[in-house]
Amino acid sequence: MDATIPPLLARIADALDRLAPLPRTATSLAEADAFVWHADPDGLEPIRSVNRVDIGLLQGIERQREQLLDNTRRFAAGLPANNALLWGARGTGKSSLVKAVHATINTSQPGTLVLVEIARDDIPSLPRCLRLLRDSGRRCVLFCDDLSFETQDDAYKSLKAVLEGGIEGRPDNVVFYATSNRRHLMSRDMIDNERSTAINPGEAVEEKVSLSDRFGLWLGFHHVAQDTYFAIVEGYARHYGLAITVEDLQREANEWAVTRGSRSGRVAWQYIQDLAGRLGTALR
Repeated sequence: MDATIPPLLARIADALDRLAPLPRTATSLAEADAFVWHADPDGLEPIRSVNRVDIGLLQGIERQREQLLDNTRRFAAGLPANNALLWGARGTGKSSLVKAVHATINTSQPGTLVLVEIARDDIPSLPRCLRLLRDSGRRCVLFCDDLSFETQDDAYKSLKAVLEGGIEGRPDNVVFYATSNRRHLMSRDMIDNERSTAINPGEAVEEKVSLSDRFGLWLGFHHVAQDTYFAIVEGYARHYGLAITVEDLQREANEWAVTRGSRSGRVAWQYIQDLAGRLGTALR
């Protein structure tokens, strides 16, 4: 500790250092099947238990499920596969599907795939992350949840160069999956601003929108109909053995959705958690 710092401040600083140790990072991707990438300092944090639901409980997105599962199976087998953009309404199962597909592949073929999550704010460090994954010897699904870009945000350029067109490009052992509420990964205001301020409006907007074109597989997610919403709730209730009649379940689930102004997989899960708590049943 610097001698110019008063002793009291020095003791406080030392105590804070002990209370906030640096996160443990993996030295090898052999340590686990799921990791979180941290930038500055760069490192991978092993995740022993991934927060996810069984793929069979994801109702109303059967087409999206089969397409993503098929794409991931090909990738796991060493065959050509596309980067995937899962876009659409909030709470419709986008990120849940990515995690469920990873689990499904590894259940039938243990250790085949590594799931690596990268935060939106760490996208500028993506090239460094990919260099580490390229040398790992394992096939990796690099996953970014809730990906989007705002005005004056140049981070998209790092992603664009990596996905396609850069000198190095995407490593053969890595595929990139992202979820977003926006089909073109940017707000309408951002697109309109680019169009109004550019010398050539069409080219400026095309530069931004072309990022989403780097994803070969686009999967759209939309709010569910009432029948599908009930099917989701009933599937959860059966899976967890919740003691309630179908009539009461549907009535309560409908009231729950009305109070939130929408029906979605997330709303259904929130209702199930409330119901399980009232019934004294653990969700395992």
